Amino acid sequence: METRARTLAKAVGWQLLGFGMMVLVGLAVTGSIAIGGTLAALNTGLGFLFYVFYERLWARIHWGRR
Repeated sequence: METRARTLAKAVGWQLLGFGMMVLVGLAVTGSIAIGGTLAALNTGLGFLFYVFYERLWARIHWGRR
């Protein structure tokens, strides 16, 4: 089973990558770095929370482990 610190470290790393991509997508779609950055920040915050809950849920499920 993973530790909570490992789950959080993975979530932070993944969300940083996603944030960068979302800023670029937001900029391309809206033409505004401010709007793109705001959309990316909202997406990153929500994505981080859901990722942590999702990972912790799967950590409790024993199906598929050996």
